Amino acid sequence: MEYMSQEGYDKLVAELRELENVELPRVRDAIAEARDKGDLSENFEYHAAKREQGRLLSRIRFKQRVLEHARVIDKSRLKSDSIGLLSTVTMTNLRTNAQMSYTIVSPHEANLREGKISIKSPIAQALLNKGVGDVVEVQVPAGITKFRIDGIG
Repeated sequence: MEYMSQEGYDKLVAELRELENVELPRVRDAIAEARDKGDLSENFEYHAAKREQGRLLSRIRFKQRVLEHARVIDKSRLKSDSIGLLSTVTMTNLRTNAQMSYTIVSPHEANLREGKISIKSPIAQALLNKGVGDVVEVQVPAGITKFRIDGIG
């Protein structure tokens, strides 16, 4: 079972529809066009289109499985005094004094550019069930980093 936000669920549904209704028909048309060119044994376009079709079908099946097992979480029913899934955490890196803010989401919603980190990431794992004022140590590639939790939203 995979827990996620309504926004993440809706985005995954939209991606699946795009793959099924736009990308897959485009690839099927490319296969048909390449097939019409004759000998398939040496037809690079045909083989490339077939590989693309296989890749697309695999992505479609994966997204269908994720959606089949997804459970949407109502954020209003979550406790806000400790960090968990869908919490937005403001914290300070105690070594650099840099302040940052991340929302903890399912792995399928993670996007660092949007400030969303996976609940399975080392930082999120260290933050789980902690509260405002707590200091956590996280093992990152550069070594151990300490963060102070400044706010939970």
